[in-house]
Amino acid sequence: MNKTMVKERSSAAAKRPAHHFKPGTLKRLLSYMRQYRLRLIFVAACILLSAAAGAASSLFLKTLIDGYILPLVGQAHPDFSQLFRALLMMGAIYIAGILCTLFYNRAMVIVGQGTLKQVRDKMFRHMQTLPIRYFDTHTHGDVMSRYTNDTDALRQAISQSLPQMLSSLITVAAAFFAMLYLSVGLTLFVAVFTLVLLSVIKFLVGRSGSFFMKQQEALGDVNGYIEEIIHGQKVVKVFCHEEQAEEEFDQKNETLCNSATEANKYGNITMPIVGNLGYLLYVLLAIVGGAAGIAGFPNLSLSGINVLTIGTIVSFLTLSRSFINPIGQISMQFNMVIMALAGASRIFELMDEESEQDEGYVTLVNTKSENGEMLECAERTNNWAWKHPHGDGTITYTPLRGEIRFYDVDFGYVEDKLVLRNITLYAEPGQKVAFVGATGAGKTTITNLINRFYDIADGKIRYDDININKIRKADLRRSLGIVLQDVNLFTGTVMDNIRYGKLDATDEECIIAAKLANADGFIRMLPHGYQTVLEGDGSGLSQGQRQLISIARAAVADPPVMILDEATSSIDTRTESIVQKGMDALMKGRTVFVIAHRLSTVRNSDVIMVLEQGEIIERGSHDQLIAQGGKYYQLYTGAFELD
Repeated sequence: MNKTMVKERSSAAAKRPAHHFKPGTLKRLLSYMRQYRLRLIFVAACILLSAAAGAASSLFLKTLIDGYILPLVGQAHPDFSQLFRALLMMGAIYIAGILCTLFYNRAMVIVGQGTLKQVRDKMFRHMQTLPIRYFDTHTHGDVMSRYTNDTDALRQAISQSLPQMLSSLITVAAAFFAMLYLSVGLTLFVAVFTLVLLSVIKFLVGRSGSFFMKQQEALGDVNGYIEEIIHGQKVVKVFCHEEQAEEEFDQKNETLCNSATEANKYGNITMPIVGNLGYLLYVLLAIVGGAAGIAGFPNLSLSGINVLTIGTIVSFLTLSRSFINPIGQISMQFNMVIMALAGASRIFELMDEESEQDEGYVTLVNTKSENGEMLECAERTNNWAWKHPHGDGTITYTPLRGEIRFYDVDFGYVEDKLVLRNITLYAEPGQKVAFVGATGAGKTTITNLINRFYDIADGKIRYDDININKIRKADLRRSLGIVLQDVNLFTGTVMDNIRYGKLDATDEECIIAAKLANADGFIRMLPHGYQTVLEGDGSGLSQGQRQLISIARAAVADPPVMILDEATSSIDTRTESIVQKGMDALMKGRTVFVIAHRLSTVRNSDVIMVLEQGEIIERGSHDQLIAQGGKYYQLYTGAFELD
C-alpha cells in the first residue's frame, strides 16, 4: 500500500471521535423495526398479559391463604375441593403467563433477525458505493467486525434485551400497583429502599457504559490485525516475524481485555448486588410487616383500611421480589443495550460515510450501423459510443476511440502532499503506452486517475475529448479492462472467476479468453477443469496461474481500453514470453497502458514514459529513449536499476 495511504489511515484513526454514541442511534435503530408494527403490538400485548399474570398470581396468594388455607386449619373433616379449584385457577394463570412469554420471545426472534437482515443489506449496499479511499484508510478486519460482532450485539439486544427490559418495566409497574392495593405503608417503605437501590445501579451502569463502546472499538481493532496477519502469514514466517507479531497482538488484545473487563466488571456485579439488596428488603419487610401485624396496626390499602393478615404479608413479600428482581434485570439488560448501541453506532458510522460522488451524465452504449447511421442497440456489437444527453432534449453519439489525454494534472492522496505534478500525456487510439520508473514514482496512480478511483486536484483528463468528470463512473470503468499485479480470485469455479469480467459470457467465450491468455492448458489439468472450485483466493494455484486467470478475466470482458499494472510480474520468464503473445493479441486494436518493471515487456510500446518523483522526465519510443542516453538508457543497460 502507498505510504501516504498508511499515514492517512493512521491519522483517520487518530481523528475518530471519543467513545460515545452517534446522536439518534436508538431512534434510527427502531426505524428499521417499523415494518414489524403488528408483530410488535402483539409482543407488547403478550408482555402486558405476562406481567398481569405474574401480579395476579402474587395477589392471589392473599386470597389463597386467607380465604382457603387458614379456614381449613383446625377442622376435623376439611373440604379441600374449593382449595383444589383455587389451585387449578392459579395454575391456569401461571400457564397463561408462560405461554405469553413463549409467544413474545418467538415473535422477537423473527423481528430481530429481520431487522438485522435489513441492517446488513443496507450496510453492504452502501459499502459498494464507498470510494476506494475509505478502504485505504480503514482496516478490512474492522469493517468486517461491523458485520459480525456489532450486528451480533444488535441481535442480542433486539431479540432479548429490549423485550426483557419492556417486560421488566411492566412487571415493576404491575407489582407496584399490586403492592399499593395490599398496603400503602409497606409500599412507601419499598419505594424509599428502591431510591437507594437505583442510586447504586446508576453508579454501576454509568461506569460500564463508556467501556462497552471502547470494547467494541478494541474488538474491531483486534479483528483488523488478525485479518492482516492471516493475509500476510507467509511474509510473517519468511521474515521470522512471529514474536513481534505476537507482541503487537498481545498489546491490542490487552487493550480489548482491559476495556471488556472494566465493562463487564460493573455489568456482572450489578445483578448480584441488586439480588442481595432484594433479599435484605425481603427480610426487612418480613420484620416490619410481621411486627405491624402482631401489634394490630391498621393497614391502609387501595381497598380501604384493614388489618395486616398473614396472607397479606406473604403476598406482599412475593410482590416485593417481583418488584426488585425486574429492576436488576433492567440494569443487566441495560448493559447489553449499551453494548448494542455501541455496535449500532459503529454500523451507522459506516452507513453515514459519504458515497462516491458521480456527477457524470455521459453513458457508454452499444451501437450498430444501419444505412450509414449510428444506432443504439441492446445487444453487444463490440462497437461502442458515448451517449450525450443535452439540455434541449437531443442526444448525440460519439464513437469510442480510446483516446486519453492528461493536461497539467496534479494529484495527492493527502491534500498537502502531491504525488503527481504537471502530468501531460496523450494516448492515441490503438497506441500502447508504457510507464516505467522507480516504486512510488506515480505509475499506478495515473491508472487510478483514469478509472476515477480518485479525483484530480488540478488539470484535466479527457477521454475521446470528453472530460472524464462528465462520464458516469460505471460506464467509464466498463470501457476499461484492468489486470492488476495483486490478483483477487473469488470463491467459486474457475469458469465463474473468468466470467466475472463479463457476467453474460458463455462457456465458449470464457474458454476462448483462457486460450488467449494461455491459461487453458493448466486449467484443463486441474481436478475438474473449468469447474474446479477455488477457495481462499485461489491459494491452491501458483501465483503465475492466478495471474493468467485474471488476464483471461480481462480478455473475456473485451474492453476498448486495457490497463496492465505489472500484469506479468508474477510469471516466470519462459511463461512470460508465451503469455506475451496472448497479451499482444488481446491488446490488438486497443489503447493500452502498461506499467512494468521488466523493461523487456515494454520495448514494443508506441510510447514509453519515464516517471520520477511524480513527474514525467522522458518520453518517446524505445529506440528514441535509448538514443537519448538518459534515465531510460541507464535503466535498460543496467547502469541504474529500478527500486
